[in-house]
Amino acid sequence: MKVIFLADVKGSGKKGEMKNVADGYARNMLLPKKLAVEATPENINHLKGQQSSAQHKIDVDKQNAQALREKLHEQTVNITCKAGAGGKLFGSVTAAQVAQQIEAQFGCKIDKKKIVLKSDIKMFGSFAAEIRLYTGISAEVKIEVSEG
Repeated sequence: MKVIFLADVKGSGKKGEMKNVADGYARNMLLPKKLAVEATPENINHLKGQQSSAQHKIDVDKQNAQALREKLHEQTVNITCKAGAGGKLFGSVTAAQVAQQIEAQFGCKIDKKKIVLKSDIKMFGSFAAEIRLYTGISAEVKIEVSEG
């Protein structure tokens, strides 16, 4: 019997995959537990629609990431911090602070988990950071830390 898997089933198939399985296995295991549905023309069309919408979402996400890269790449993010004697900061500049400043200066909301600081920022000066926007798409930004 030909079925479309609704969930990953170890040893049988992955979600969204269409396969031939034994009739008894399909009737007694896969269909009652809602792990698969029978591959009727209606279900096949539904599967194709899901796959095309998923591909469209991936394409849109890539375009958005590319546009964001164009906006942020090679930009300078200015951060002001308080410091003690000798120019050492109280604490350090974190990815969350960088994300807040990017939103304030450029109007782009970036998740702090996507920002990779090349080194700890515990002094005034210039530092580099990488923003991983999408798989294979990243932007390099310069961080200027000054006394404020």
